[in-house]
Amino acid sequence: MNDWKTALYRDLLGTNLEGWISTLQAQLLKWETQNVHAESEKWRQQIRQMPKVVDVEYDFKETVSFKNTNSLTSGQADHLTQVLKQFMPWRKGPFSLFNIDIDTEWRSDWKWQRVLPHISALANRRVLDVGCGSGYHLFRMHGESAKQVIGIDPTTLFFYQFHIFKQYVPQLNLHFVPIGIEQMPALEAFDTVFSMGVLYHRKDPIKFLTELKQQLVKNGELVLETLVIDGNDDQLLMPADRYAQMRNVWFIPSVAMLTLWLQRVGFNNIRVVDISQTSVQEQRATPWMINHSLVDFLNPNDRQTTVEGYPAPLRATFICNK
Repeated sequence: MNDWKTALYRDLLGTNLEGWISTLQAQLLKWETQNVHAESEKWRQQIRQMPKVVDVEYDFKETVSFKNTNSLTSGQADHLTQVLKQFMPWRKGPFSLFNIDIDTEWRSDWKWQRVLPHISALANRRVLDVGCGSGYHLFRMHGESAKQVIGIDPTTLFFYQFHIFKQYVPQLNLHFVPIGIEQMPALEAFDTVFSMGVLYHRKDPIKFLTELKQQLVKNGELVLETLVIDGNDDQLLMPADRYAQMRNVWFIPSVAMLTLWLQRVGFNNIRVVDISQTSVQEQRATPWMINHSLVDFLNPNDRQTTVEGYPAPLRATFICNK
């Protein structure tokens, strides 16, 4: 993965993102030299220990899986499993790497199945995923024939989790940039921008929606998935402290309130394409994420409320245009 920046810059050259390169170079140098995570060197060493496999076959259309023509020996498979365990907790997925199934906390494939029927076809589109986590949805976007897929997320563990898989498909125009949306210039270059599971973590949701809009070309499409509450355009939940044991939840609007926010920011053709209650089957602890999960965050006597007494997680998907 030493050449990940070179590959990124190469794929930006000659596109409407070429002007971003000079800004990125300074940001990524700073990221590598000043924001070093305590586990970074360990994770790099673990990736170097992974099997060097050529002729990798992959499927991103129906799943995110990687196979090779020659199966790993049992010893290699055991070693690879132990390496992958060094990157726990695995939250977004699932992934399958050379017949090792990483059963992540979230069934992100379920979310993708809810979203995909409603979005504009991604074929030949330039796509940005804001808050992409370990990159599961980046691979699925590539599987829909997007011409370029870029994910941004400042979480170091997610960066290395993504590169576990990207190292086996280095030729793909598919990249993870370890920065936040607030660090991006107004590029106005992406045909589709995704933001799934991020809005409620932002202290200033209007600023965040504006930053998303600034990445889109004219008439580009925003796909926004977030927590909502039942209610009218006057209703908004701001937790006093935690929400479902999460500290960094700031605002959970009603559908009507969020529609108004999008209108005020300047989006049009706003539609809500899905509203789903998060189930304990979709988010749960697994051998790859052994910490507490959703079942521990809900009231054991009433799963329609969180342990704090707030409405249980309800998620809506909005699609709109710049």
